[in-house]
Amino acid sequence: MTNILLVDDDITLNELLANYLSNQGFDVESAYNGKEALAKLSSFKPELMVLDIMMPIMDGLDTLKEVRKSSELPVLMLTAKTEDIDRIIGLEMGADDYLAKPCNPRELVARIKAILRRSQSVIKEQADQTTNASSENLTMAGLSINPARYEAYYHDNLIQLTGAEFKLLQVFMSSPGRILSKEQLTLDVLNRPLEMYDRAIDVHVSNLRKKLAREDLPSDLIANIRGQGYLFKEELLSDSTL
Repeated sequence: MTNILLVDDDITLNELLANYLSNQGFDVESAYNGKEALAKLSSFKPELMVLDIMMPIMDGLDTLKEVRKSSELPVLMLTAKTEDIDRIIGLEMGADDYLAKPCNPRELVARIKAILRRSQSVIKEQADQTTNASSENLTMAGLSINPARYEAYYHDNLIQLTGAEFKLLQVFMSSPGRILSKEQLTLDVLNRPLEMYDRAIDVHVSNLRKKLAREDLPSDLIANIRGQGYLFKEELLSDSTL
């Protein structure tokens, strides 16, 4: 059974969603503010956190910031429909995805399962790497990814990536020189369809670019092709080899 930590200060909504998730086969623990959620992390050991942004005592963004100091726990943010800036900030801080409130419980379950599928694919890849001796890391001119450990390196320097960012880099490096649409990237990386006004994949790409730039990799290594998607320019990576 999958442990879900549900964090929302709306007691009625929290109980409603907790009951629904429990009926869907999840083991749910509720918290009503960020401090309470952080206190429950070590004892409950969730596999995913559903985290509301607007809460008293400690809001969702501050809670996410604390979580990301020591954990890559998958986090799904709940936001009001008008909080576009907050949801973007949440993604920039390392949230895996977001869902606007009021949300349909079925959609919440679908989002949770999509994030968990990505997390479970990591475990499968790790097992495949362990049992398949011919499986190797993917390397391009000093930039490499290790699927077994879900780690990325540039000239032996570890690049700290979230699960979504790693999966995104893996998809790009597996298809260099090919334009990948936002629709396809959303399916491959977030395991869900692209929605209208959905900027999640754009923010994940932006975060990945920033982290690669810290390693002095070209800023346009991942190019935005207007109206089509994104393109990973392997030739620029080769030019940056030390």
